[in-house]
Amino acid sequence: MNHKGTAVLETQNLILRKFVPADAKAMYENWANDSDVTEFLTWKPHESVEVTKDILNNWIDEYKNDDFYQWAITLKSNGDEPIGSISIVHKDEAINLVHVGYCIGKKWWKRGVTSEALGALIKFFMEEVGVNRIEARHDPLNPNSGKVMLKCGMKYEGTMRQADRNNKGICDYSMYSILASDYKN
Repeated sequence: MNHKGTAVLETQNLILRKFVPADAKAMYENWANDSDVTEFLTWKPHESVEVTKDILNNWIDEYKNDDFYQWAITLKSNGDEPIGSISIVHKDEAINLVHVGYCIGKKWWKRGVTSEALGALIKFFMEEVGVNRIEARHDPLNPNSGKVMLKCGMKYEGTMRQADRNNKGICDYSMYSILASDYKN
């Protein structure tokens, strides 16, 4: 992989960019403190904006590494305020694989925002970084997350039973992927 770091990515409606310290309040208010947003995630809702600030400071420090990928999702029509995040939560250099995770504020659910952000990442990682496999997974009790993956050309590969843990406890997960050969076709 030819790592590029968290580059600014622009789509028709979005700008995906690095987080900055000033994003803490918006991140906390728009999604990080919301138990509905984090219901199927592996991290608990933030108890205070201070928790959000600490996490942002860690991410900002990691931006010095070219293989760190953590984007703020912003709407062009909404100024520069982050409404969600999308990132690489795991990578495997031996097989040129990246695993994507994302979350978005409830106010922006079912508007195509997450699909547009994931589509931008797929393009970036296939065309710029040179990955062979992009994968993502979700709890089957959260089917809308899988719809995002399918809309972006990812293929459903199967469901692993009781193979993960999230805020609901031990759970199944459904795996999706897109390969470089799929993307080229």
